[in-house]
Amino acid sequence: MKQTLLFLLVFLLAISCDDSDADDALEIIIPVNVTELKRSKIMEFITSTADIMAHKKETALSQSEGFYRLAVNPKTGNPFRPGESIQKGQVVIFIDNPEFENNIAYESKKLNLDISKREYEKQQSLYEKGGVTQRELINAERTFIDSEYAFENAKIQLGKLRIEASFDGIITSLPYYTKGVYISVGQPMCEIMDYKTMYAEVAFPAKELGQVKAGQFVRVTQYNLPGDTLIGTVEQVDPALETQSRSFKSKIVVDNPDNKLRPGMFVKLETIVASQDSALVIPQDVILSKRQGKTVFIVEKSAAQRRVIATGLENEQNVEVLSGLKEGDRLVIKGFETLRHHSKVKIVR
Repeated sequence: MKQTLLFLLVFLLAISCDDSDADDALEIIIPVNVTELKRSKIMEFITSTADIMAHKKETALSQSEGFYRLAVNPKTGNPFRPGESIQKGQVVIFIDNPEFENNIAYESKKLNLDISKREYEKQQSLYEKGGVTQRELINAERTFIDSEYAFENAKIQLGKLRIEASFDGIITSLPYYTKGVYISVGQPMCEIMDYKTMYAEVAFPAKELGQVKAGQFVRVTQYNLPGDTLIGTVEQVDPALETQSRSFKSKIVVDNPDNKLRPGMFVKLETIVASQDSALVIPQDVILSKRQGKTVFIVEKSAAQRRVIATGLENEQNVEVLSGLKEGDRLVIKGFETLRHHSKVKIVR
């Protein structure tokens, strides 16, 4: 009898051991990728889109009638063309009108100014010595002033026969006219833009009114060049909302020294409203929403550990962790979807 009981006890222990080995053999080890948490900078921004425009733009119209003549670009030795740079004061187009130019009598008025100036200076010297009366001095001064006005008016009239650049820029439009064709007053002659500084007007929703402020930095990205980002600033913020759209406008200015941006391009604007230089930053896509709140998984001793976290600043890619994680934790960034608390894992990367 005792031998039978002893045999049954040994048999039950053997079965128990076999079941344990089977469980171990069936235990699943999940491969995961991890990253060690370190502190880094994070920025929170408001994303918007807009057309980017040149900060300076000039459309020149003919101010006098006459015969069209395109000026020569001194850099190329050929007539100006669209896309070429031009400096302030350079003449782009001449309008030849000999009759109008003769009626201006520019040289005559310039000579008259020189004569009246010398006469006025002479009368001043004589007046100081008692050689002329005050009335004679005043008459000489009036003649000099009238000559100045006449000469300045002649310069203005003569300027109507030339289309000049009022700032350094690029010729963006140059309507074609045959040399010698007669131009009437008010016809479009050329368009000049300054690419060095660009701007965009952005409409923000009412909820952002307290966040967007003048002086904030803005990341400007052209969609065809996603890896090339310029930094601009918020120059102006409207203090009131538009009643129909319930939005407010903001003007954003960006330097464009290499002309990477061109007027009319569609750009992505990220207005930076907050930033933290030293924060625990994790990817947005590793966060799981559970009843406990926002959760992530870390790896400790070859096992997954669920952590409930509190978050702060965030953007489209990343989020700041305020609590629940610490520097040096190994965060699961791939393979977390099927994990459970205490799941066995194998780090493959």
